[in-house]
Amino acid sequence: QVVVDCAAKGFETLKGKLGTGASLKCVGHLVESPGGKQKVELLVKDGDEIQLFGGVEASDYPLSKKAHTNEYLRSIAHLRPRSNLIGCVARVRAALCQATHEFFRSKGFVYVHTPLITAADCEGAGEMFQVTTLLNDFEKNGLPKDAAGKVDYSKDFFGKPAYLTVSGQLAVEP
Repeated sequence: QVVVDCAAKGFETLKGKLGTGASLKCVGHLVESPGGKQKVELLVKDGDEIQLFGGVEASDYPLSKKAHTNEYLRSIAHLRPRSNLIGCVARVRAALCQATHEFFRSKGFVYVHTPLITAADCEGAGEMFQVTTLLNDFEKNGLPKDAAGKVDYSKDFFGKPAYLTVSGQLAVEP
């Protein structure tokens, strides 16, 4: 929560422009909150600054306080995390992931991020999941070919054929 004193620099520019979805820059001091809902709040007072980057008209903001259907939330994917449903799911998922990681860490396991894109065609997945940037210019220029008439992957982003891996185990096996 931000509490703004009317003597703060920029306060006069806020009138009638603040609402759900507004973007602000607040420079102030963290203080103990006198209310019971949070421990601290940001106090912006004389000598501090508040700046409005962008306001949102309440009638234009697609998320209201009421409940929304999953179909509607899919149509505004960039705002879904702000909805109650998706926010709750994200918090539960984060807690479950943290508990899982803590359990395995306490047993001596190490969490490893295996590669998602690899030059190894694991278990035949390359036939279905090749990753390439060569198709971006395909319609204009066609695929680049080498002297043998094969696709020239040296012109591709990775410099060689690359695939989405379906076998992360290869990254950690001795």
